Amino acid sequence: MSGTPRRPPHSGARQLRGLPGLALLLLALPLVAKADAQAEAEADCPCEEPTLCRPIRHHPDHEVFVFDVGYKTWKYYDWSQITTVATFGKYDSELMCYAHSKGARVVLKGDVSVKDIIDPTFRASWIAQKLTLARKQYMDGINIDIEQEVNCSSPEYDALTALVKETTDAFHREIEGSQVTFDVAWSPKNIDRRCYNYTGIADACDFVFVMSYDEQSQVWSDCIAAANAPYIQTLTGYDDYISMGINPRKLVMGVPWYGYDYTCLKLSADDVCTIAKVPFRGAPCSDAAGHQVPYKVIMKQVNSSISGSQWNEDQQAPYYKYKVRLFTRSCWPFSSSVVR
Repeated sequence: MSGTPRRPPHSGARQLRGLPGLALLLLALPLVAKADAQAEAEADCPCEEPTLCRPIRHHPDHEVFVFDVGYKTWKYYDWSQITTVATFGKYDSELMCYAHSKGARVVLKGDVSVKDIIDPTFRASWIAQKLTLARKQYMDGINIDIEQEVNCSSPEYDALTALVKETTDAFHREIEGSQVTFDVAWSPKNIDRRCYNYTGIADACDFVFVMSYDEQSQVWSDCIAAANAPYIQTLTGYDDYISMGINPRKLVMGVPWYGYDYTCLKLSADDVCTIAKVPFRGAPCSDAAGHQVPYKVIMKQVNSSISGSQWNEDQQAPYYKYKVRLFTRSCWPFSSSVVR
């Protein structure tokens, strides 16, 4: 437009235009360095095919997220479905190689004291350590699993959100295609005194994993046995997250492959099992009165129980009863209604 002074070109840009060879050299140096680093990494790759040590870069339309706790159980997974494996057991390079061969990510577990992360220097050091470990083990990211108490007005509240954002920024920058996720309770309503900035955390990472289990960790009513993941209660938790403004595509549903076994101090005619009062984080009763039972044990035990598989209409969940010496026990697996 006439009368409008033209902005002079940046001096650095003018110099580069005058020296095209230098510009090409500057552009090529990062690419050469990156290629050298990748070649060096693949030279130490534990996989038969060195390219399997490269990080997974594609992002699936949906996630099937698995927590692996060791014992080579990954050999029995349905790998046609799995997109990510979070390693909560001992590192297994064979698992990493196989997962990568199936196009699935393998990510670290991340846990740290919320009191320590108030210090930005400590956060930076923790993130750097996790990045180093991820590279060393040819991992594709990190699943942050912090289930500690946080007060809404405490410095830990903002520090936790900052940790998630800084971890995501660092991993995305340093490992191409990497994934950073965060585990949240089945409901955002300060479960187990965990007051987190859920919207801020969801915005900061790739997605949040909703732990739709252990939903009796705080029992505020009668101390009775109940389902690990009652159907309506579970779905209400997701409604609450979405009503906060969290994109549903950033919510990944977690389902348990275990139930809770309770000793009944008293068992009514309509199968109401009164349990011991074991308080947890302010609540008078909790699922700590029972113990966790793996799915494979449940499937064997239900057939020899005194009741067989029963159905609780209110909770939309199965249960069964069996006897041990003088005690009747009630076992509540996960709700099969949730998985449809």
